[in-house]
Amino acid sequence: MIFKPDDVDNLCSVLIEEDWYEAALESQKKWGTPIHVQLAIMHQESKFIHDTRPPRKWYLGFIPGPRPSTAYGYAQALDITWDTYIKATGNSGADRDDFDDAIDFIGWYTATSHRKLGISKWNAKEQYLAYHEGWGGYQRKTYQSKTWLKNVSDKVNKRALTFARQYKECRRELDNNLGWF
Repeated sequence: MIFKPDDVDNLCSVLIEEDWYEAALESQKKWGTPIHVQLAIMHQESKFIHDTRPPRKWYLGFIPGPRPSTAYGYAQALDITWDTYIKATGNSGADRDDFDDAIDFIGWYTATSHRKLGISKWNAKEQYLAYHEGWGGYQRKTYQSKTWLKNVSDKVNKRALTFARQYKECRRELDNNLGWF
């Protein structure tokens, strides 16, 4: 059975179940991007739905057309970017619909954006713009002509701030639950 949090807008609700906190903490330690930034990006991309894809275009209301991209899973990673991640990390068994792999991907991507583009790992807005547009697109500032995307990146930033506040409230409980078994 695939887990989906009851309240996707509350970081504590997202992390209290399953082993998601352990995976998010591991990604934060490995890549240096705070949990709240990683999860704000994942929330925007998939609302924590493991197998989400971009909607298809439909013809005549019932004939399915192609999807606009190969984005898939929690992180909405494109095929080519996922392949780059696997080659760079050696994580050959990684699956986009596995939370542990998806959060590691987001950590890797944001750490790479920091290294390549100088974006702070704490800057959810700019990290999201680089995540959405790709490193080349971010360098070319393709987002500047996309008002809708700038609005979305503001939303991701606000969610990251909210998630950071929520994390402060439940971190002790989450840490205590790590060693229960």
